[in-house]
Amino acid sequence: MDTLLVREKANQAIEILREKEVDAWLTLVRETSAGGDPILPLIYGEAFLTWESALILTRNGGRIAIVGRLEEEAARQVGVYDTVIGYDESIRPHLEGIFERLQPKEIAINTSLSDVYADGLTHGMYQLLLRYLEGTPFAGKLISAEELIAALRGRKIRTEVARIRTAVQATDTIFRRTFAWARPGVSEKEVQRFMQGQARESGFELAWTPENCPIVNAGPASPIGHTAPGDLAIEPGQLLHIDFGVRSDGYCSDMQRMAYFLRPGEKKAPDEVLRGFETILRAIQQAAALLKPGVLGKDVDAAARKVVTDAGYPEFPHALGHQLGRQAHDGGGLLGPTWERYGDTPLRPVEVGQVYTLEPSLVLPEYGTIAVEEDVLVTERGVEYLGAPQTELILR
Repeated sequence: MDTLLVREKANQAIEILREKEVDAWLTLVRETSAGGDPILPLIYGEAFLTWESALILTRNGGRIAIVGRLEEEAARQVGVYDTVIGYDESIRPHLEGIFERLQPKEIAINTSLSDVYADGLTHGMYQLLLRYLEGTPFAGKLISAEELIAALRGRKIRTEVARIRTAVQATDTIFRRTFAWARPGVSEKEVQRFMQGQARESGFELAWTPENCPIVNAGPASPIGHTAPGDLAIEPGQLLHIDFGVRSDGYCSDMQRMAYFLRPGEKKAPDEVLRGFETILRAIQQAAALLKPGVLGKDVDAAARKVVTDAGYPEFPHALGHQLGRQAHDGGGLLGPTWERYGDTPLRPVEVGQVYTLEPSLVLPEYGTIAVEEDVLVTERGVEYLGAPQTELILR
């Protein structure tokens, strides 16, 4: 169990509770082996919880775990919870007793309309919570923990940044090996097998499901999106686009790189390809220049989107970038347009410590996908690239 990281994040959570002036934060779960709350790795680690369990952090520093009797010792071993209460028959009296003692004005619970990683309280558990609190003053004090969770996941501590940086550097190495190895006639599936093999040999897990990690697009006939590689082969005169990431000690990278395969006699890529590639680079650079603490995600997205549309290309049908951390898509604020599907996430201000992807794209019907994705850390002064950015089109 990564107890040091969990302790550091629990301390950070209490600081955020004080900042947001929220008295108590309740994470209520059961049988987490069936799919636990996404916040658990940060405040409890990887250990399973079986019976109904309550993890409570308070703005005055309280750290309380109410768990099944057989998991008391496991809860103590997490090293976070000063008060561990075991029960046999029902969690209800212990939960009510804690709130009676704390008398919180607000109790944050893990529900959200916009952020999947802040929406870990299941509907059934929410109904049970209301039943347990029925007849008490606390049932009317429940609020969403969305802001708390977004801050806790988003504001990366030094340990988290170091792990993401390691993942980024490993991904860059695998990309370089892949483009040095790739040649006309190699299929998308073969590229996938090569990259997955490189990750295994280097001791890294994949950042997302192996079916489409990496995503590989060989030429214009390859379907765009979160799809599995197919039998299409690399051909001269076409682009090879790859979206790939690895996981290092629980933290992910998410990067895109691309190359053009020269036709016989060609010394450089066609002007149309170079123009598209340079447009994407300018969009990334414009976004990076604007990405500072306090700016809204929608404004960063709009700046990059304008570079692409001003160059005469259609706007890309996705957000410019998402947060990166324990997952490749890590929730919280988004660098995206104010489309309904994104909820209020593009309206959230950028904060120091957040890690974002920058990934504008365009498609050239004769050549294929042009997209580059960089992973950047938000600092007080602006952004820091966590790996060497792709600034030149790879030619093969």
